[in-house]
Amino acid sequence: MPGSVEPLDVGVQIPYHFRCPISLELMCDPVTASTGQTYDRASIESWLATGNTTCPVTRVALTDFTFIPNHTLRRLIQEWCVANRSFGVERIPTPKQPADPATVRTLLSQASSESTHVNSRVSALRRLRGLARDSDKNRSVIAAHNAREVLLSIVFSNTDSDSSELNHESLAILSMFPLSESECAFVASDSERVGYLVSLLFHSSLDVRVNSAALIEVVVAGTRSPELRSQICNVDRIYAGIVGIFNVPLAHPRALKIGIKALFALCLVKQHRHKAVGAGAVEAIIDRLADFEKCDAERALATVELLCRIPPGCAAFAQHALTVPLLVKIILKVSDRATEYAAGALLSLCSASERCEKEAVAAGVLTQLLLLVQSDCTERAKRKAQMLLKLLRNSWPEDSIPNSDDYACSDVLPF
Repeated sequence: MPGSVEPLDVGVQIPYHFRCPISLELMCDPVTASTGQTYDRASIESWLATGNTTCPVTRVALTDFTFIPNHTLRRLIQEWCVANRSFGVERIPTPKQPADPATVRTLLSQASSESTHVNSRVSALRRLRGLARDSDKNRSVIAAHNAREVLLSIVFSNTDSDSSELNHESLAILSMFPLSESECAFVASDSERVGYLVSLLFHSSLDVRVNSAALIEVVVAGTRSPELRSQICNVDRIYAGIVGIFNVPLAHPRALKIGIKALFALCLVKQHRHKAVGAGAVEAIIDRLADFEKCDAERALATVELLCRIPPGCAAFAQHALTVPLLVKIILKVSDRATEYAAGALLSLCSASERCEKEAVAAGVLTQLLLLVQSDCTERAKRKAQMLLKLLRNSWPEDSIPNSDDYACSDVLPF
């Protein structure tokens, strides 16, 4: 139910006809099916997505899967919400209508027509971009009309300055869609296409830079060939461009999200990780680690662990004064995955540096690790914690050594 509407708490009863027959919640976007029954759009679309082909109320087979917006009912619901505002009921917003397939076809045709004036093509792409932003449903409609192939063709055609706006608008839309393996290979197998995307990482517009990074991440992650992935990671300045995205104000959370996704995808290719270190990835990640959301923090810590597996990366992280304290603090704080990656990174750092061992102990790592091995965390996280406890055994308080046999872990497999 939208907002804070809770009838049991606020003492207001939702009228029966305002409730969706499927979810029994207040409808936000009422639509009428071919049987004449009205449902909330999200509920009836979910019903059909699970393989059902009948009307939930009448059980009659649906002859048409097009749903007509019930504007009259929606306005009545909105008026009811306003009338009951004193009970904490929030007015439902007027929903945006899903993209019309005919409109999408027209816009794609206009955007791809080289005989059409550039301004008109850009205008068509901007309308498509707006539709794609509105909802997953719209993106599905757009993708169903061969949009990715059209957009890829526009992005990498006529990359001169006269058509740059056309390329950038296409890139912005393309960055919202996943690519197939063949589409990823289309980009990855051509050094000029990859080079063009890398050059956009240094564009004056932050949006262009982030969109380029997003497409690079999709291509690297979707390319199966190790040789092609390695070729992409070996392109000059690619790491510098991705790392540069981290140096943006906090007002651009998408930049951080895309930046760490792209950096992680690149660092999965082991032979070029040293280039990430040389481009300043270590400082960028540690300096922004506290700014990441949960999922992005997990990816950032996974990247830290990957870079700690090579000597240059391990040395660079060890030299940063905040690395060890931050990793210790993160254990058991963000998520099980984050804890596992942080423990793995600390294991690499402490194995390579006595100074890191002392910093970890001073930051309270022993208590964190003892709590970790007794928690419900992943088995891999526990193994890493046990190995780290064994490594730090000489740093344990004297009164805990007689009882430390449980954490010797002589049978633990190497990391």
